[in-house]
Amino acid sequence: MTKASEYRQMSDEQLTHELRQLIEELFRLTVQAATERLDAPSNLRKIRRDIARIKTIQRERELSGGADVVEEATETTEEVTEEAVAETASDES
Repeated sequence: MTKASEYRQMSDEQLTHELRQLIEELFRLTVQAATERLDAPSNLRKIRRDIARIKTIQRERELSGGADVVEEATETTEEVTEEAVAETASDES
């Protein structure tokens, strides 16, 4: 779990990259939880909170002048979710 102050020091691109990684990890853990193979359920909560921290910081930056950041984050979230679903579907086949 990363502190908000550490996220605030990151650039917009770094935040977007970190958000993408966290969303992918959350998806993997959610699938594991559904199949009852999750070792540490507390990790789900930690990752959700980190995602919320990043989105909050991106929103703060948007309100202070960088409107493109949140649009990119929303698109990234949708893309990553679609990719993860596709990967999981191909792994199950």
